[in-house]
Amino acid sequence: MAPEPALSPAARRIVETAEALFHERGITAVGVDLVAERSGVTKRTLYNRFGSKDRLVAACLTARATRWRTDVLDAVAAATDPVDALLAPFEALREWTAASTRGCGFVNALAELPDPEHPGHGVAVGQKAWLLDLLTDLAAAAGSPDPGALATRLLIVHEGALATRPTGLDTLDAAVGLARSLVRQDRPPAATG
Repeated sequence: MAPEPALSPAARRIVETAEALFHERGITAVGVDLVAERSGVTKRTLYNRFGSKDRLVAACLTARATRWRTDVLDAVAAATDPVDALLAPFEALREWTAASTRGCGFVNALAELPDPEHPGHGVAVGQKAWLLDLLTDLAAAAGSPDPGALATRLLIVHEGALATRPTGLDTLDAAVGLARSLVRQDRPPAATG
């Protein structure tokens, strides 16, 4: 993911407002008129900065991805051992979802943006690929004999916890328990001597 370009205060306000509206109401349900009004800018300012609603959506998803990655990497850095680091994305998810029951903003965006040519589609897909790559690296560091397979299983559990969030079911503790179980099962047996 390319670094975010520096945003003016008005552009930052537009992104923050649009992101909240898109996540709360859905991308297709929110027009640029509402975003401009709630941001305290004119539509002209919005279009001068972003060019189109599609590019604004991509900017919102990029900002969200940047925050999520920072939270996850902070949780990984705070882990005391490689297994805790491997499970850190689940702990980051606990804090990330505490304030919202809307599920995953990236999956929600993909449901509304099925066209792979849409700039927001690529950001959302890239976010999931990033998490899988991170989990693969962390699984390797934790000594997994097949880091790719373990990472894929953990991603499925992680995404399942996110997908059930809008239902009101609290599945995160079960997801963390299942992830721990998968990590334990993946560990090579101790050598006997």
